[in-house]
Amino acid sequence: MHPTNNANAATLVATLGGQPQIVTFALDALLAQGETITDVYLVHLSLANPRTRRSLQILHHEFRDDYYAGRRCRLRHVPIRANGIELLDIRTAADAEAAWQCIRDLIADLKSEGHRLHMCVSGGRRMLALMALSAAALLCDHQDRIWHMHTPEETLQRVKDGACMHVAPADGVQLIQAPIIPWSAYFPALRTLAQISTHAVQEQLQRLTAIDEPKCRQVWERLTPRQQDVLRAFAEGRRPDQVAAHLSISLSTVNTHKTVILSECRNAWNIPESEPLDYHFIRERFARFVERV
Repeated sequence: MHPTNNANAATLVATLGGQPQIVTFALDALLAQGETITDVYLVHLSLANPRTRRSLQILHHEFRDDYYAGRRCRLRHVPIRANGIELLDIRTAADAEAAWQCIRDLIADLKSEGHRLHMCVSGGRRMLALMALSAAALLCDHQDRIWHMHTPEETLQRVKDGACMHVAPADGVQLIQAPIIPWSAYFPALRTLAQISTHAVQEQLQRLTAIDEPKCRQVWERLTPRQQDVLRAFAEGRRPDQVAAHLSISLSTVNTHKTVILSECRNAWNIPESEPLDYHFIRERFARFVERV
């Protein structure tokens, strides 16, 4: 794995099952957004499954000689293994731990080499998506993106099983960004714990969120009810324009409340004015807190 010299380049990591078109749909959408994708990594279960094996074969045809749609782009695949043997499925807690470790190792290696990541978690077993989200929360940072794909039912039937590997805008396929809290950006020790096990991470995360509880409470109690509504909306993963629509208020009013909330956060966490702070901080620090108030 070697990061490109292009500072704007990124890597796509996707979970793969029997629907190979999910990978090309995601890649096409990212390229249309102006992204430069130089590497694609496919995470999948055993190729003994004929549908997964066929999906990979179809995708290899799309990436001939490490080119995709006339652009240099390498395709690599990462099978989930336990004790050196590819997993046919995730049936037990031990299988889940092995899957998590495999995905964790991939993301950790890519991040250590400086890759900026896009992750599409709509393909393959749902458990793979959950493992990828878990590992991403521990190892990714603010520049990385997690994507879910929505395909309208009519289009879904037409493209199913790789019958069509590319679509037009009129087909309605959409990449939807999934909010994620990059915990290790705030608690770097979690990256080290991530090398141990999911249980160690969960225990430490519970301790860290417990430490933040008094600060969250301090900020919450200094806000007006309307400012609390805005904080809750941000903590639930909404952007400023979505908060405005959700609360039926203007965007300027949302921004006014946001300024007050972030000022209180600076005081509670003792964050200097020189350090940038935006609404992502609210989501990342208050996501669990608002579930309990």
